[in-house]
Amino acid sequence: MTVRTPYVVPIAGGRVLDLGARPLVMGILNVTPDSFADAHPRVDAASAIAHALQLEADGADLIDVGGESTRPGADPVSADEELARVLPVVRGLAGRLRVPLSVDTTKAVVAREAVAAGAAVVNDVSGLRRDRDLAAVAARAGAGLILMHSRGDPKTMGAAAEYADVCDEVAAELQAAIDDAVAAGVPRERIVVDPGVGFAKRAAHSYGVLAGLPALAARLDRPLLIGPSRKSFLREALGDRPAPERDWGTAAAVTAAVLFGAHIVRVHAVAEMAQVVRVAEEIRKVVVRR
Repeated sequence: MTVRTPYVVPIAGGRVLDLGARPLVMGILNVTPDSFADAHPRVDAASAIAHALQLEADGADLIDVGGESTRPGADPVSADEELARVLPVVRGLAGRLRVPLSVDTTKAVVAREAVAAGAAVVNDVSGLRRDRDLAAVAARAGAGLILMHSRGDPKTMGAAAEYADVCDEVAAELQAAIDDAVAAGVPRERIVVDPGVGFAKRAAHSYGVLAGLPALAARLDRPLLIGPSRKSFLREALGDRPAPERDWGTAAAVTAAVLFGAHIVRVHAVAEMAQVVRVAEEIRKVVVRR
């Protein structure tokens, strides 16, 4: 168990993420035809908007919309195609959601257009490795910036999963990404980090990252976002079951993340995981008080 350091993260639109009183739940909104985790992909704006509103009603504290799959082996998507998927959803939600909207993209042009349309946070799963201009976009817009640890791309990240000490190397590579963002003008207080469970990591690495969250938090001194939802590393414990059937395993990973000090958990099944978060947080608070 660990004490969760509180942070206040300014985001676009003059809002803030209060990351201290309790862990926040980020709802996943995929607008792609090839999401690994959705049994029924939502590729049209109307169904995506309706789902986002339901995620908010289910307890999401922020919603992350993405138009390009990052599952292992996924084909790249052009900026034009990604914009065509994402922008109608962001525009349709602007003014309707009470919670902030995040855009899950590695492209500066998509980040720029999405923030202009109403997104308040940019979530970059490449940690600025694919498009360094993305940090400057976030800086100019005053957006929050989530930097995730990964290596390679969806087609090559499996081969990049080699570590002598996974937590040490993840921390060092995330620190380099933070430094790059700050050099591009992003204030440090606007940055959240994600150690990238399931990205360029074998199952043992992902479990090692979860167990090592307190050390990562102490070393990086930034809020931690953890996204274990329905990912393939859970098969190590659950067996070979399809992604939509991994929510019980996700619940265990979310519990561990909360107990070890995560500030945000990113999940598909918001209603269920919001309950998991609340119970895990009550346990964490009792242990910390002892």
